[in-house]
Amino acid sequence: MRLAIRDISFFERPVVFARPFRFGAVVINATPQAFVRVEIEVEGKGSAVGASAEFLVPKWFDKRPHLSPEETVTELRRSLMIARDIYLAHTAFETAFGLHAACIGAQTEACAREDIPPLAAAYGPAEIDKAVLDALLRATGANFFDGMAANIAGVDARLSRDLGDNDVTQFLASRTRLERVAIRHTVGMDDKIEGEGGAADGKENAGARYFKLKLNGDPAHDADRLIRIGRELASLPHDYRVTLDANEQYADLAALGTLVERLDRDSALRPIAQKLLYIEQPMPRDITRQSPLGALARRDFIVDEADDSYDAFPVARALGYRGISSKSCKGIYKSLINATRAAKWSAAGEQCFITGEDLTCQAGLAVQQDLALGALIGVTHAERNGHHYVDGFGDTPAAEAEAFLSAHPDLYMRDGGKIRLAIHDGDLLTGSLTTPGFATAAHPDWSAMSPLDQPAAIPLEKAV
Repeated sequence: MRLAIRDISFFERPVVFARPFRFGAVVINATPQAFVRVEIEVEGKGSAVGASAEFLVPKWFDKRPHLSPEETVTELRRSLMIARDIYLAHTAFETAFGLHAACIGAQTEACAREDIPPLAAAYGPAEIDKAVLDALLRATGANFFDGMAANIAGVDARLSRDLGDNDVTQFLASRTRLERVAIRHTVGMDDKIEGEGGAADGKENAGARYFKLKLNGDPAHDADRLIRIGRELASLPHDYRVTLDANEQYADLAALGTLVERLDRDSALRPIAQKLLYIEQPMPRDITRQSPLGALARRDFIVDEADDSYDAFPVARALGYRGISSKSCKGIYKSLINATRAAKWSAAGEQCFITGEDLTCQAGLAVQQDLALGALIGVTHAERNGHHYVDGFGDTPAAEAEAFLSAHPDLYMRDGGKIRLAIHDGDLLTGSLTTPGFATAAHPDWSAMSPLDQPAAIPLEKAV
């Protein structure tokens, strides 16, 4: 199906967190959520409106110390605005993926001129692409899973020369929706560990069987903290698995090696080490590309923040990494390509995988579209921390939250005067995501939010 974009609008809404979320070197207590509204014309089908949403998260897309948290949010706003101009400049009819492929290079180059790094540059296209796909699916009456299995977006291998077009279409055609996706409960650096409200508290972790434990880059501190968490998790009445996420905090291979050695040899760490699935993005993204894991690859590692281009996974694989994260804020098409790679490499005898990580997807559009993406590509468990750090739908207007509850009664529930995610024995259900459109039968109340702040470019002398 070919389409042309007729309009792109941006909105935002402040979201206050229920508790501080500390990862890496940043603590988030509140952040805006960006919303994208796109109107497209589809050949032979008329016009349709699509939507997407994502937090404007500070100090994750760009962690450079000379930039303030507010300036990194400004980068994301600029990424959206730059992408809007580039996408609207393409007036000819094109497939959804063809439009993305035509714009992503110009987006990266335009953002580089403002010293916006590739990961932040990809944010704007990622959000527009989700909204475009939502509109395309609505125009054709298709749901996300059937539409992608039929490759309605026209995804091909033009941006990933290590694959062939048939690799992509055959992978998509083979996909069936996962009916349940387990949540992976995040234990942030400031989160309570022991006792009531701690890591093993069922009311706190919603019955999770998977846990994502944040690291701060100090091997001794991290090991001591993991020992404490391990004692708590060992008391769970069911089996569990864990992942570790350093958010680029380990300075080099030597520091990382110290932690891995402790995991291998310290008996007090066995409740963690024996349940460990993988370690996520241990070192800064620039150091990652220069540092083969060598003997450390006896443990499984994945990249996340270093996933800033279509060649990131092949590069990481050559360095000893076995996996890569899927996050819709980094680009749904890149997730599909990387999942295709993981399947192809694994079929050839090499264990490679793609994981589901969540940069605090808020209830509503963001969590539904990211959940559907994971359920399509085979992510059986995914980090889900928006329900943990934000109180349900937060300050979303009641009528809007009610609309999502009515449209997706298997995904939300009423609890304590709030509408929040419904977690069933540690799992999220995906049945209602099969509605026409990109995993949503409801759209936000556009009249109940403000237009996106119009950011000026960060002065180049400050950026430099």
